[in-house]
Amino acid sequence: MTEEQKVRVRFAPSPTGHLHIGGLRTALFNFLFARHTKGTFLIRIEDTDRERSKPEYVESQLASLTWAGITSDEPLVYQSERDEIYKKVLDDLFMRNKIYRCICTPEEVELRVRTSGSTDQFYKYDGYCKNDSMQDAIKSGNKPSVIRFALPAVTSDNALIKINDLIYGELVFEMNQLDDFIIIRSDGTPMYNFVVIVDDQLMSITHVIRGADHISNTPKQVLLYEACGYTPPRFGHIPVIINADGTKMSKRDGAVDVLNYKAQGYVSDAFINYIVRLGWAHGDQEIFTRQELIDSFTLEAIGKKAAVFDSQKLQWLNGVYMRAMDAKTLRTLLLPEVDASIATRYATWSIDQFDAAIELYKERVKTGHELVQSLDLLYKGPACYKEDEYKEWITKDSITFLGLVAQTLQNLVDFSGNEISGALKALCKERDIKLVMVAQPLRIALLGCTSSPGVFDLVAFLGKKETLQRIHQLQQYAQSHQ
Repeated sequence: MTEEQKVRVRFAPSPTGHLHIGGLRTALFNFLFARHTKGTFLIRIEDTDRERSKPEYVESQLASLTWAGITSDEPLVYQSERDEIYKKVLDDLFMRNKIYRCICTPEEVELRVRTSGSTDQFYKYDGYCKNDSMQDAIKSGNKPSVIRFALPAVTSDNALIKINDLIYGELVFEMNQLDDFIIIRSDGTPMYNFVVIVDDQLMSITHVIRGADHISNTPKQVLLYEACGYTPPRFGHIPVIINADGTKMSKRDGAVDVLNYKAQGYVSDAFINYIVRLGWAHGDQEIFTRQELIDSFTLEAIGKKAAVFDSQKLQWLNGVYMRAMDAKTLRTLLLPEVDASIATRYATWSIDQFDAAIELYKERVKTGHELVQSLDLLYKGPACYKEDEYKEWITKDSITFLGLVAQTLQNLVDFSGNEISGALKALCKERDIKLVMVAQPLRIALLGCTSSPGVFDLVAFLGKKETLQRIHQLQQYAQSHQ
């Protein structure tokens, strides 16, 4: 890459599953780098694994990227549509003796290596099929064959493969740790290391930013670049994301599917903010707008250590974003992600009541799913009472107090929060009762538990009829469970 070249990067997922958190972070780092440098961001679908690649996974992954505000600057590239391109490159490599066919099974390779007395830690291919006579025999036979890359002979000049990684610095690989690796399977489908260098060359990719699990692929790809006469791009490898217990987070963990977080009611800006901060920092700043991320993002600010995924911190950050949103935005944009029919879920509420209910709870919840659960309870009332809190707060005396509360509320003409607060505080003072001895049983009557918004605002929202009905329901329950 020359200094005059504009940055061109790509995100290249394999559609063998849903997009996971690690994949989204890689996409975001590429996308932000492209936007920061006024370069180009591309998406390539690496679907050469015909058995495991599914159209529904392509759709799912693109939906995840769209939710995160990531789109390709050029039409999508599908590797499955590029067989003719790969064939031309293979033909050229065959003509220049850079690759050859091989009919050896893994078991045969292992047996030969073991009987040779080799002390190598892995079974390196011994080049059994590399000679001309074997190549002629393979061509005239009908045994299925793979295609291997012919590793250059090791000399003092090429014994070490050195790569200046944009994140880790200089990476050094020993040529004698490699063997003639397979680039085409026996069924004719190409392997990752081959197609990726062809596509990156033809797509004019200048920087390859990807997960650290690809570091071991890099020396093989550099050798393939050289064999094809291509100039390698710059490489930058992102440290892995680990769980709180130190284990590597992988797409096999159900919780890492990006669309799961969308369905749980995470704000996309909050989620992006958190994911980008996994391994990248800009001073002490925690919260960024999308434009601030673009303006601030550099590869130099990516750390070398594994990033720890902290679900509690993600929830905290999402709560910050939710509290900054008005009720209408939460109702029309976030909650439909949790329930597509949210507009009719609370049929008896007017729009104003719906928004008022959201305002009651938005300071207390951290996700859209939590908000819907809270609104459900507010709308329907308690189906049961939280056992430990019921035992603590519901006594003969508290039931008597609730009777007095009901009488007081029945007599109120102005059923506003201020009037309710004044009337119930006056009742407590008159009867020499601590307010908590009234407020907690009242919360249990209204919601089945003591965790709730301000009790006076809660009563005002529910209105006189519904409040008195829920108090009466608790009184009946207590009487039947004495």
